[in-house]
Amino acid sequence: MLRKFWLLFAQTATVCVAAIFIVSTLKPEWLPQKIGDWHTNSGGITIQQAPASSGAASAGSQANSVVSYSAAVQLAMPTVVNVYTSKEVRVSRNPFGNDPFFRRFFGDQFGTQRQQTSSLGSGVIVSSQGYILTNNHVVEAADEIEVALSDGRKTTAKVVGADPETDLAIIKIDLPNLPAITLGNVEQAHVGDVVLAIGNPFGVGQTVTMGIISALGRSHLGINTFENFIQTDAAINPGNSGGALVDTSGHLLGINTVIYSQSGGSLGIGFAVPVSTAKQVMESIIATGQVVRGYIGVEPQDITPEMAEALKLPRTSGAMMVAVQRRGPADKAGLKPGDILIGIENQDVPDTTSMLNQVAQLKPGTTAKIKVLRGNKEIDLTVTVGQRPKAVPVAQEQ
Repeated sequence: MLRKFWLLFAQTATVCVAAIFIVSTLKPEWLPQKIGDWHTNSGGITIQQAPASSGAASAGSQANSVVSYSAAVQLAMPTVVNVYTSKEVRVSRNPFGNDPFFRRFFGDQFGTQRQQTSSLGSGVIVSSQGYILTNNHVVEAADEIEVALSDGRKTTAKVVGADPETDLAIIKIDLPNLPAITLGNVEQAHVGDVVLAIGNPFGVGQTVTMGIISALGRSHLGINTFENFIQTDAAINPGNSGGALVDTSGHLLGINTVIYSQSGGSLGIGFAVPVSTAKQVMESIIATGQVVRGYIGVEPQDITPEMAEALKLPRTSGAMMVAVQRRGPADKAGLKPGDILIGIENQDVPDTTSMLNQVAQLKPGTTAKIKVLRGNKEIDLTVTVGQRPKAVPVAQEQ
């Protein structure tokens, strides 16, 4: 009796195993689909298949323990464009033709020829009217500018205006149905926040990289006259210049401008002009064709601890006046060489970089109260602000 039951069980088990094998081989979709289920494909290879997702995880959300920023990327990527520029340069056909000594005696008798050079960068559409923010060094001195959108459209662009002192430029295209990025609030950004860099590195095509905000308000880099950079470790490479640095909502935080690198590749130290500065420059250029800044006509210098000790200065903060422009706004206000500017409009002046930014924000034609330290005595002065010239000598910044 026991033997009959055992034979019946063995036959039933054999039939079940055979049925499962046939179904898994010919109709695997009839079997339950769960994470971790193992399946055998037609080639006899056993694989593990995750279930199909109903949709990608939203930015910053947790789904299957994986964080996705695809929603932010899908929002911002269509607004980032590739910028191609070209210009003609004269090149001598003789290897010595560009040597001044050679040309002095032989002139251009060996002839020159025009050669087309090209470069690439990125830009961000900030208005559906066709205005694009990019870097000045991307479009500077270009004879032709071509813009390629992510939807495949291409068109020529013209320069509306540029501001070399922040390395920003505005170009414009004329196309319908343009997507425009949403400007973010960089004032609410914090070190450690996740950011995404979007651009066209090395011309390989539109690319997204991720990192964090490494520092805010970075200055004293000697890159631009006015510096207030966002530092990020998101990979930024040649071709990313002028592209977007966005938050996890896809809102613009800055314009990627420069990298710190000895090799030309990304080392995890990139800098972006904050959107607050970019917006101010953009609005001024569109409205007036230029950026209007305040100017008082001085040559400032940071106070080093060694200088403070040698001159027996009571402080190391502030900006020392090395020179004052004759009959300039500061000279008329009574500012003298050797004075230390320590306050502008009730705001402290910690160094020359802060002084440059504070003076630039003053409206030309208005009066401003400044506080200087002369000897050991603080003096209050009133200066009538002038307009910053387009090209100010490096030694005379404000």
